[in-house]
Amino acid sequence: MLISRSRLLSLLFLILATLAFTQSPPSAAVTPRAQAIHDSALIVDTHADTPQRFLDENYDIGTTDPKDIGHISLDKARAGNLGAEFFSIWVDPTTNQGHFAQHTLDLIDSVYEQAARHPDRMTMAYSVEDIERAHKQKKLAALMGIEGGHSIENDLHLLRDFYRLGVRYMTLSWSNTNEWADSSGDIDDPKIQHHNGLTDFGKQVVLEMNRMGMMVDISHVADKTFWDAIATTKAPLIASHSCARALTNHPRNMTDDMLRAVAKNGGVVQVNFYSAFVDESYRKAAEEQKKEREAAVDEYVAKKKAMGQRVTYLDKDRVEREWAARIPRPPLKSLIDHIDHITKVAGVDHVGLGSDFDGVSDATPTGIDSAADLPKITQALLDRGYSAEDIHRILGGNLLRVFSEVERVSREMQADSLRPLASQ
Repeated sequence: MLISRSRLLSLLFLILATLAFTQSPPSAAVTPRAQAIHDSALIVDTHADTPQRFLDENYDIGTTDPKDIGHISLDKARAGNLGAEFFSIWVDPTTNQGHFAQHTLDLIDSVYEQAARHPDRMTMAYSVEDIERAHKQKKLAALMGIEGGHSIENDLHLLRDFYRLGVRYMTLSWSNTNEWADSSGDIDDPKIQHHNGLTDFGKQVVLEMNRMGMMVDISHVADKTFWDAIATTKAPLIASHSCARALTNHPRNMTDDMLRAVAKNGGVVQVNFYSAFVDESYRKAAEEQKKEREAAVDEYVAKKKAMGQRVTYLDKDRVEREWAARIPRPPLKSLIDHIDHITKVAGVDHVGLGSDFDGVSDATPTGIDSAADLPKITQALLDRGYSAEDIHRILGGNLLRVFSEVERVSREMQADSLRPLASQ
């Protein structure tokens, strides 16, 4: 029996459609089950550099501009079911010499201004209870973390003031060594005066953070600073945006011994999405172009200054984006590998998400272009056999547990009459 060409094409189409329906979906797709798990989670991200955009770009987090290149907006957060974001209060130490604290205050104010503009969709949060309340109200909980101890200008009074203004974690150092904590960013620079970890004042800072209920963040710090912080803290600490050095050999990442120490401490490692931290090939390519990239940034900055124009972080970011675009982005698998590795070494109770959104230009893994793409991480974890309960822990539960424990330790320390404030 002869079959007409049109009938044959129809039959082939039917067969292909049936196969597509019965086979597993591609890894980039999010299945109904993964979406349901994702939508039922309280998702907490511990690092986004969006305040730089608020301040320098007059960026509105409520934007609906489809051409917006940023990672975080209220629409993108809603699409990705992001429940709480710790906005990074990062003061560039090179362009803010002599006024670190002032710029810190400006950035803090910029976050409050965004919440004031969008009270129906965003609210300031200061505790685990606040985060949970905002989640029930279907609002983005906005929290803040200072990225770099230079912001406190060696003054515990300023540290306390920043806590009163809502800061709930502080990274002991950024890429620059300050007067009391060594950084991984310049630990090999002989021109920098180092301290062999934390100074006595640095240890005092850690204990005061414990007392107040401010989480101690060890992302960016030198290895010895990490071990000093572990030995000093009375509360669990966090790595707000770091990865595993065993997979990607970058000094910003943590060794397996460090991961095990964080687990013993009860803390959590929030995995960074930056491709140079999650993919060794990308890291090597970025390292190869480093001198040329930095020279291009310096040339651009010099031109701006020669014209009498103020240089901002975003000016540098534009040049960084151009150079980042020259390196192919790694697959999402690279990011998931780090979550998987930390889970195997430290345990599933000690890993979470610290994206570094709006701080890593376009250098995120393929498929992660903004907060709207967070469900893809849930799908990838589900594909690797993680249970819904474990995925919920990774997406935010672990961070909330640590935050709660930090709050508990704070209450106990404040009730301890053996440590009066007068001694400070």
